[in-house]
Amino acid sequence: MNSVIDIAFSSVNIILSLLVILLILYWIFNMISGIDFDLDIDVDIDADVDVNATIDSSTNLPDLANAEINKEDVVKNPNKKLEWWQMVLIYFNFVGLPFMFTFTCWIFIWWLCTVISTSITMSYNTNFGYTLLLAGILPSLILTKIFTTPFKGFFKNLNPDGDLPTDLAGMEGIMLSKISEQKMGSAEVVANGNPMSIYAKSFDGQLINYKQHILVIKKSDDGNFYWVLPYEDVEEDAFNMNNVEF
Repeated sequence: MNSVIDIAFSSVNIILSLLVILLILYWIFNMISGIDFDLDIDVDIDADVDVNATIDSSTNLPDLANAEINKEDVVKNPNKKLEWWQMVLIYFNFVGLPFMFTFTCWIFIWWLCTVISTSITMSYNTNFGYTLLLAGILPSLILTKIFTTPFKGFFKNLNPDGDLPTDLAGMEGIMLSKISEQKMGSAEVVANGNPMSIYAKSFDGQLINYKQHILVIKKSDDGNFYWVLPYEDVEEDAFNMNNVEF
């Protein structure tokens, strides 16, 4: 047992080992607390993709645990082509699955490959071990793609909103991330006394900040998110209407 710990926390493997521990703690804390960490990453990719599939619009990144880089994030300008790193995101399932799910799988598989290879070659404290560490990036990505591909159907059919009421229009909520224009974020709406997580977009494109109160206007045509407005603006409009002299 001591030898396994020594190998895992050797000079070659310690960085990945600590990262694996942090990811485990993150998922445990996330499950216990139910807190979603906002991932305010704007993957600004301008490209046209010919990857044996048509890329259409979907969602942006709402939160960290469920953050999903979707096809709208990947294609914004059909007149430009993808960079190599953008193709990597698509090919290795960082697109189409919750980002942290794929990222966690990749780091764990990379760590496992490195620990096993350095243990077999007894190179966990040598310069050759660092070579194996870097060389393990590509095989771990390939294994991650193989492992995560079956989950695409599961996450596609999973209802991210849980047991939401059929219509949340007119209900108040609070933003859990910052949104503007076409950027999507996560929000919390209290329906029938229960807090519900939803995906939201600004109805008129204006900036809505983190923790700002909102009013749900309507559900999107595709049913993937809700259009919302800052609650202060709605109150102000109502006040102005009430003070109109006829």
